[in-house]
Parts: sequence; structure tokens; C-alpha cells
Amino acid sequence: MLDNLQLLFVFAPVMNVQMILDGIFIGAVFALAAYGLALVWGVMNVKNLAQGDFVIMGGYLAFSLFNMGVGPIAALPIVAAVMFGFGWICYLLIIKRVIDNDMFVSLLATFGLSLFLQQVMNLIYGPEVQTIDSKFPILTMFDSFVTVPMAKVVSLLLAAGFAAIIIIFMKKSRTGQAIRATAQDARAARVLGINTDRIYAFTFSLNAAICGVAGVLVSIIWVLQPFYGIVYSLRTFAIVTAAGLGNLPAVIGVSFALGWVEQYAGIIMGAEWQIAAAVMVLIGVLVWRQIQLRRQRQVVR
Repeated sequence: MLDNLQLLFVFAPVMNVQMILDGIFIGAVFALAAYGLALVWGVMNVKNLAQGDFVIMGGYLAFSLFNMGVGPIAALPIVAAVMFGFGWICYLLIIKRVIDNDMFVSLLATFGLSLFLQQVMNLIYGPEVQTIDSKFPILTMFDSFVTVPMAKVVSLLLAAGFAAIIIIFMKKSRTGQAIRATAQDARAARVLGINTDRIYAFTFSLNAAICGVAGVLVSIIWVLQPFYGIVYSLRTFAIVTAAGLGNLPAVIGVSFALGWVEQYAGIIMGAEWQIAAAVMVLIGVLVWRQIQLRRQRQVVR
């Protein structure tokens, strides 16, 4: 550990540039998945434990299309459309039945959905790690100390473009305004004539489409495995818990911060500590929020 710290900050400080760039590339994908979770959590008050599995499912759909001759970039709209329809089916079969129940009921329901998706993907694709060779070139800088795969640059640009489309849709379209109205007060939205059940279905389906796009980006720059979904679920929960609901700039900032934390944890303490870093961030945020709540408590006289 001390040797790695010396390597980063004494012998080869230029490696920090690599860590920062990788954190940005990774954080962009985290931000997409986390925004989808924040959307469902804020509008429907559903904590989707299958969030990461939606991401992996989107990646495997891109993998299947790639084997059929469809490139990952061309597969983006196809995967988004398929995941949107899949999200609508999940809402009708599962989420609609638990949305008005206690929070733990939705947690159990989405956890069961997560296990189901993992086993289905394992049966179809097998437990082996799968990758997509996008054939993008790799740029080098600082005498090859820093490498910048163009696949990660492309994924960053695609994530930024898709996020911009979502923001414009949420602010300008009537459906986006109805979603925001339902999130503020569902009862008042019903009084104003908004079909909240349809809005809930659309919101959950939009979240699935967002996860599908994030999964395509994951397939470009990382690897796919049926049981990796829990890793992305942990990351998204940590990001949304730290950033708060409905705060997109904070979601983006925390996503980049988590990407940097994971990169530095991996290089300093070992690759096995990358995921542990996300869990430690989540625990730290929960402890900090509990401390803040205790400070705000007042004795009722």
C-alpha cells in the first residue's frame, strides 16, 4: 500500500491523470444508472434493487445484437426501446401490485426480480465473462504512462448526449411535466386530471430504458457477467443516497467522485477494494445523514 502511494505521488505522479480520466469515464455511466434510480425513487417511492440487473440486461442485449452484426452504437436505440417495453411489463406484473404497500414490500419484490433476471441471464449466456470488441483505437500520452481508449471517450459523449435528451424531455414535454407534478404531489396531480398510474408505468419504463443505455456503454468499456448487477445496484444506491432525490447536478458530481474513489482504491489497496469502496461510501453517507438528523432533532415541549 505504501509502495503504491509512493508510485502515485512521488515516482509517477502523472498516473494521477490516468486515475482522474478513468474516474470521469466510469462516473458518466454511473450517473445514467443513478439518475434512473432517483427518478423511480422520487416519483414512485420504489427502491429498485434490480437496477443493476437492468444495466447488465441492457449490456447483454447489446452483446446479442453485436453477434448479429449490429454495432454497439447502432444498438443503442434498439436496446432502449426493448428495455422500455420490458420495464412496462415489469410494472404491470410486479411494481403496480406493490407500489401502494410498505417500502419493504417493494424491496422484496424488486429483490426477487433481481434474482430472477440473474438466473435467466445465466441460463442464456452462461456464467462466463463476455466482452464486445468495439475496435476503437487507444491513444497514449506522457510516454505511454496515460492511455485513453477511444471507446471510453465515445461512451462519455454518448452518456452526455443521452442525459441532455432526458433533461430536455423532463423540462419541455407534457409527459415530463406530468412526471414532475406527480413526484411533487400525486393526489393533486390526480385532481388535475393526470393519469398517475400511466405516469408511474412510463417512469419505470423510462428508468429501464436509461439502464439499457447504460448497459450498452458498459458492454463497450467493461465486461458483462450475469451476477454483476448487484455491483451497479450498490453504486447507484450510494450515489442517490449521497446526492439526494431530484438533484441532477449532485448525482453527476457524486458519480464522478465515486468513480475517482474506486480508481484510487483499486490502485492503492488492490482491485478487490474497488467494490468495497462503493460500499464504504454508502455506509459513510448513511452515518453522516444520521448525524445530521440527530443535530436537527428538537425536544417537543
